[in-house]
Amino acid sequence: MTENLPETIMGMDAEQGRWLLVFLGMLINLCLGTIYSWSVFVAPLTSFFTNDLGLVVTAGDILLPFSVFLAFFALTMSFAGKYIEQYGPRNVTIAGGILTGLGWLLASFATSVPMLYVLYGIIGGVGVGIAYGVPVAVAARWFPDRRGLAVGMTLLGFGFSAFFTANIAGYLIGVYGVMTTFRIFGIAFVILTVLLALPLKFPQAGWKPAGWTPPVPAPGQAVSCEFRRDEMLKTTSFYGLWACYFIACLAGLMAVGIAKPVGSEIGIEAELATVLVGIFAIFNGFGRPVFGTLTDKLTPRTTAMVSFVLIAFVSILLWQVPAVPIYILAFVVLWGCLGGWLAIAPTTTGCFFGTSDYPRCYGILFLAYGAGAIAGPQLAGFIKTSTGSYLGVFPIVMILAVIGFVIAFALVKPPKVPEKD
Repeated sequence: MTENLPETIMGMDAEQGRWLLVFLGMLINLCLGTIYSWSVFVAPLTSFFTNDLGLVVTAGDILLPFSVFLAFFALTMSFAGKYIEQYGPRNVTIAGGILTGLGWLLASFATSVPMLYVLYGIIGGVGVGIAYGVPVAVAARWFPDRRGLAVGMTLLGFGFSAFFTANIAGYLIGVYGVMTTFRIFGIAFVILTVLLALPLKFPQAGWKPAGWTPPVPAPGQAVSCEFRRDEMLKTTSFYGLWACYFIACLAGLMAVGIAKPVGSEIGIEAELATVLVGIFAIFNGFGRPVFGTLTDKLTPRTTAMVSFVLIAFVSILLWQVPAVPIYILAFVVLWGCLGGWLAIAPTTTGCFFGTSDYPRCYGILFLAYGAGAIAGPQLAGFIKTSTGSYLGVFPIVMILAVIGFVIAFALVKPPKVPEKD
């Protein structure tokens, strides 16, 4: 029988100190999540390249670094997990934070749009991909008793980031210009992530919260820490979860990208639309601990199905009744469910496949986010071009949500114990 081992975190008892690690993870993600503020940079960058450098660029050209960043973010996540175990959460976070900051800093010297793709999109995206999974893995390991809540709180910073950093970026751009703002953000992110990463660590083997007993698995189901990544890839549970994650991210990231233009289509003034996007970001942030807690209280399958019911309902409602109150409700739910899935998916990974190979397991699952990030905006652009309106997106989202509901019901279940050779 495994007994608790003495643990302290920054001089505090582990029972209290582990909440400090959640808070530090939240702040790290606040820095990493600045990518969601990219829309603030589009117009100033277009003006800089056009007026200052005399280049011919469009807003569409300047939007591409956002997709490049997200793509390399997701790809790197799938490979970086094993290094968290090898080098420890502190060192991996520092490496990722430095690369993220360098991406922003070097982007300030870009003299062409392709340079921006490389310096910001690739370097910055790789940096976030390295660091992003660390606070999640730390929270999952320290909170076997409240995994969903802890993971959701850690990811709250990523969801809230746009609310804070977009306003900061807007102010700095107005005072110092867009390239100096890149420089300021880059230096700040290097300093902050390095300092915030110093206390990060995993608990010792065998540690568990006082008075907590791991739940007894049902007959035929896996026990905690049972699956390695190759074993996970042989289960239908993984593919069901991946498909649901992809559908939710596709719908949610479309909502992130088209929130303001959809508001304009139904008659909302530009200034109010900007304010509403900030409000939607708040719900995106709170969606993480809310759905993380629901995943703890309910089953992952039930929580997934609830999210798809909400997505389908507001999508068909906005399509049929494109009014301002319906628009606000729909985008609150869509942004909130996107944030929710960024807690549901990592929490379910820990619940279904354990924590011994968690970073590598969740890294593969996170490719669904990258696929959704690429497919969502592309689909929205195609529908806009084909129909002349972004409102045509929502019946498609409703259909996808129904498919997600069916997949969740059929496949998002605890996997069977793998057979050992």
